[in-house]
Amino acid sequence: MPRQQRVRRMAAAIGLACASAVAQGQTASHPFQNPALPAGQRIANILSLMTVGEKIDMLSTDTSVARLGIPSFGDSEGIHGLVQRGSDEHKRDAITTTQFPQPPGMGASWNPKLVQQAAAVQGDEGRYITHSDRYKRPSLLQWGPQADLARDPRWGRGEEVYSEDPFLAGTMSTAFVKGLQGEHPKYWRAAALLKHFLANSNENGRGNSSSDFDERLFWEYYAVPFKMSFEEGGARGVMAAYNAWNGTPMGVHPILKSLVIGQWGALVVSSDGYAIGNLTKLYKRYPDHKAAVVAGLKAGLNQYLDTFKDELRAALKEGSVSEAELDAAVALKLRVTLRLGLLDPAEGNPYAAIKNGPEPWLSERHKAVSLRMALESIVLMKNAGHALPLSRPAIKSIAVIGPHADSVHWDWYGGMAPHTVTALAGIKAALGPGVTVNHARDGDDAVKAARASDVAVVVVGNHPTCGPNMAKEWTDNGTKPCADPGDGREGRDRETLALKQEELVKRVLAANPKTVMVLVSSFPFTINWSQRHVPAIVQMAHSSQDQGTALAQVLFGDYNPGGKTVSTWPAAESQLPPMMDYDIRHGRTYLYAKGKPLYPFGHGLSYTTFKYSALRTSGPALAADGAVSVDVDVANTGKTAGDSVVQLYVGYPKSKVERPRRALVGFERVTLKPGERRTVRIPLKASQLAYWNVRRKAFEVEPVPVRLMIGASSADIKLERPLPVLAAGGGTR
Repeated sequence: MPRQQRVRRMAAAIGLACASAVAQGQTASHPFQNPALPAGQRIANILSLMTVGEKIDMLSTDTSVARLGIPSFGDSEGIHGLVQRGSDEHKRDAITTTQFPQPPGMGASWNPKLVQQAAAVQGDEGRYITHSDRYKRPSLLQWGPQADLARDPRWGRGEEVYSEDPFLAGTMSTAFVKGLQGEHPKYWRAAALLKHFLANSNENGRGNSSSDFDERLFWEYYAVPFKMSFEEGGARGVMAAYNAWNGTPMGVHPILKSLVIGQWGALVVSSDGYAIGNLTKLYKRYPDHKAAVVAGLKAGLNQYLDTFKDELRAALKEGSVSEAELDAAVALKLRVTLRLGLLDPAEGNPYAAIKNGPEPWLSERHKAVSLRMALESIVLMKNAGHALPLSRPAIKSIAVIGPHADSVHWDWYGGMAPHTVTALAGIKAALGPGVTVNHARDGDDAVKAARASDVAVVVVGNHPTCGPNMAKEWTDNGTKPCADPGDGREGRDRETLALKQEELVKRVLAANPKTVMVLVSSFPFTINWSQRHVPAIVQMAHSSQDQGTALAQVLFGDYNPGGKTVSTWPAAESQLPPMMDYDIRHGRTYLYAKGKPLYPFGHGLSYTTFKYSALRTSGPALAADGAVSVDVDVANTGKTAGDSVVQLYVGYPKSKVERPRRALVGFERVTLKPGERRTVRIPLKASQLAYWNVRRKAFEVEPVPVRLMIGASSADIKLERPLPVLAAGGGTR
């Protein structure tokens, strides 16, 4: 462990110990230790007691003031599980934590309630690691969710985000924030730090690239998940993106102070790693690091991921930064300390007690949420001739083939799971000892295994870190391409959407026509050949600790898959605009795409069938300042229980401005028994129909009819009807 990190952890531990003593009533010599005082008064007292050096120190990820008994709330990556991999190559101090599927998999559940439960698991584990006597490692500011959008399937970090759709991504991000922070009126379970504000969806050249688009797209697309997470979820932290928006780097963009802090109420605004250095080295915007650090502070940054303490001291000495500016920056972070209850007695804070007992990631509750998330994330892409589910009694031998058949891959923002179940292990466990399992990775051995088996399951996909030699590839700083051009990750965009391993699928299918393709992937692939020829295709995201268990339950019919795609899967790369074209109106995402996709947004099959009927609304019209309920009857017309994801889209045929052909505005995942029928009610606010009026600098709802559409996907609309929209006050609410 580097000396600087050892010192930081020691200081944080001392701060935790001092705070524990205060919480137990051993010392209470300062007003800030009185929880009955208003937050502003407590913070003012802390600032009066802090030295300038301590204030500068607090602009790092260590927010402790050991001298005053103020602990650090710490930091941890956390977009699909708390990351505590350890600080050295031997992982001596690593901590296992519950690991969920990557965010595209969580998004594929189309179940925000489940995402909220997963985030609560993650928050509880952060509390335990922070407060338990065994660990005492501050992990309460968790860097997640990722609120960016999967604008382009070639983006290397598409594995980190929920969807290409702003409403779906915003709904999931909001749910994650709510689960992470909890619902207590005074205290947070943990604190969320949204990444990366804003419009960060290219890796090549990201250090000084500019995402260029107009004001309408800012408000109607790119900012939507962030806005929802702040205003509806209660998020109060954000990390600025590397890129610029229309030429101005996000780390120094005026919108941080005017909107993110001024209107959304952000308390922690963080730089990304190396981002301050990029302002001088790549953007060449400032003459030196000191000038860049000062610019960031004045723009609203109050957390630096790199060390710039000397630069801040020099700036303070020369007068380019005042102590009042330091106070304003530190005061916001101290509000997070108070919201987490770190200066208060444990009584009354339900989250402070999450430090006793066995490790929570070993509990049945956390395991159950993990397995449920893995199951609901699986998407049945194709199922010709009812090839799935597989019949156990008919199988005497099975081939489990492929480079991902016997592995569960972590990614750069995943942690170490307490257990992992590979596809091979899951299938073996599901079938028991009486069935022969022939395993092969690839090549002639794979063909031999397929020929020798009743059925073949071939597990293919991308490697989420571009290959096993992760450390070296990271030091290449994005200059070395991935070994497989279809792979991508942070620092590297994908060179192709083609699946290199589709050649293996072809060989296996030729050897055994009863082949199931399992695609474990972080993003879409153009698997046109497989879609035409392979009987059944199942898709799931990487990094779930229960990957193999969930897959086996789907393959053998113990669970009926109900997941849906979260992005458009293009049929060809030629359907995509240039990578750096951030104007999605030019044909990007299902909102504006022009060609027929391989798989549309919202696609996903089931082992049963559903019928939709009786689309209706709670009122005859929608007032521009009102809301209605949209009801539809859904019936399971098959012989198997299953989940229907009812998707509500809106079209704008009479709009005076360019709008998407259809846009998702609501959805509900509902479980139905065979023959069961249920009314699904989806709320619709008129504000969801608004466009950004550039002249008025405000959202505006047009008093013109819209078209309501209920679909099984964005391309499979089952029912539709018009809905009049009236001027404010002119309709039902």
